[in-house]
Amino acid sequence: ASHQQALSINPDYAEAHANLGNALKELGRLEDAVASYRKAIVLDPNLAGAHTNLGLVLQDQGRLEDAASSHQRALALEPDFVEAHSNLGIVLNRLGRFDEALEHYREALRINPEFGEVHYNLGNALKDTGRLDEAVASYRKALTLDPTFTDAHSNLLFSAQHQKDITLKSLNDMHADWDESFAYPLRKEWSEHKNQRDLEKRLRIGFVSPDFGFHPVGYLLVGLLENKLQDEVEFICYSDRKPDEMTERLKQAADGWIDIYGMVDETLIERLRSDGIDILFDLTGHTSKNRLLVFAHKPAPVQVSWGVGYPGTTGLKAIDYLLADNYHVPKSEDHLYSEQIIRLPDSMFCYNPPHVSPTVGPLPAEQNGFITFGSFNRPAKINDDVMAVWIKILESVPGSRLLLKYSGIGDHSARRRLFPLLEAHGLDTSRLMLEGKSPHQDLLARYNEIDIALDTFPYSGGLTTCEALWMGVPVITLSGKTPAGRHALSYISTVGLSKFVARDVSHYVNLAVELAKAPSQIADLRSELRRRFTNSPLCDGPRFARHFADEMRKVWHVWCQGGAS
Repeated sequence: ASHQQALSINPDYAEAHANLGNALKELGRLEDAVASYRKAIVLDPNLAGAHTNLGLVLQDQGRLEDAASSHQRALALEPDFVEAHSNLGIVLNRLGRFDEALEHYREALRINPEFGEVHYNLGNALKDTGRLDEAVASYRKALTLDPTFTDAHSNLLFSAQHQKDITLKSLNDMHADWDESFAYPLRKEWSEHKNQRDLEKRLRIGFVSPDFGFHPVGYLLVGLLENKLQDEVEFICYSDRKPDEMTERLKQAADGWIDIYGMVDETLIERLRSDGIDILFDLTGHTSKNRLLVFAHKPAPVQVSWGVGYPGTTGLKAIDYLLADNYHVPKSEDHLYSEQIIRLPDSMFCYNPPHVSPTVGPLPAEQNGFITFGSFNRPAKINDDVMAVWIKILESVPGSRLLLKYSGIGDHSARRRLFPLLEAHGLDTSRLMLEGKSPHQDLLARYNEIDIALDTFPYSGGLTTCEALWMGVPVITLSGKTPAGRHALSYISTVGLSKFVARDVSHYVNLAVELAKAPSQIADLRSELRRRFTNSPLCDGPRFARHFADEMRKVWHVWCQGGAS
């Protein structure tokens, strides 16, 4: 209102238009913010801050190339503009142009070595390129500069999930430290819940996430929403993202849809309370744009974490339950979690295959004359130990190839990291194929060039495993020691292919090599796997919805019969 008053006095006040854009951005009114920034730039093209702030809004709208151009214009005006370097790095990182992103982060730190947010952003780029030790060092530096930097601490926890020597106990201890530092102090702000303690009421179940769209959360949630037991539950989604086609599908399936983009935590807490949510789900954990501090205020009487977006514990004492299955969390490990464990009888996920997807093609080896292994997992999951095992498989299967595909994995930094590992074993680098991001249909189609998929460890493939199986490609996995290492175990076992779950590294290599020697067996699997997958509990939406509703009723009964608010 103050900026608008200033503009009513002087409509050509460029700085006021730029500052109005900042306020509109914080309110989530992105198109209005863009208009204000553009007006400011027309009036004064030399406002570097307006250019980079415009870039921030364009980022949020998913217009990444336009955002990059805006940040570059800011830097052309002010080459030492630290925030513009950092903002451009974020865009380039999202575009998979990791080398360029790293250059801008390092330039920002040259200008201001004590800028904690840049150390944090640098850590993100290093993590995304698989350089975990360096990423962890960057997050720790950011926390040294600002001990209250909750996102840096969360990303430190997420990175720890990928580290090869991590144990379940150390993970849960680290998460408990986050709770002790940031969440537990908010317990004094808890207030009594007014929800009616009616055992058989229709339950109002809320889901909070920035990932309701083309994201694993969207693919693994839509089957539940579209098959919900309407008389027993109603689902309210609190969405913090720019919508896409999957967002619209989820929105149609939900009973209520609240756009919380730009909504501050305090407002969201009050909204959740006023909406009378009985059971509130966190689907984000310690990943980007999480709202864990909202959950720390305990806005709902029963709160649950579900690993569709983050594996394992969040560490928050304010979260009562962790939704899992017997594969992700065996009963012998219950004591290592701050939450009580809810176990669904099959997998804890329900996969909804794409409505339109490529048909499963013939076995590539029949035409190629050699076996092609593949993995479409994030580079952060492909550590040197994983590569060493995959190289051993390539050595044991003459003429075989390995195709790795993910956003940024075709970048020079990935080549510099991975190709020397092959060369050290005397393997020609032509046997390793690196491909970057592509449209989803094209990515699925690339499975028609893969004979056998190789899972990563200690962080295994989630949605990636489902997509490989859907496209008729068997997956070799190594059962891990943490929930992050057991995604593929859960999926593969639920489909009835537990014979492809390895006990240890040598067994993993042996499974891959022996399967590669039996192309007729792979071809038979390929021809039947989609049907088998479709008919398994993993794709049975009504069955999953029934089990989900039953478990929610149980935890609701616990609260009604005296569970603490």
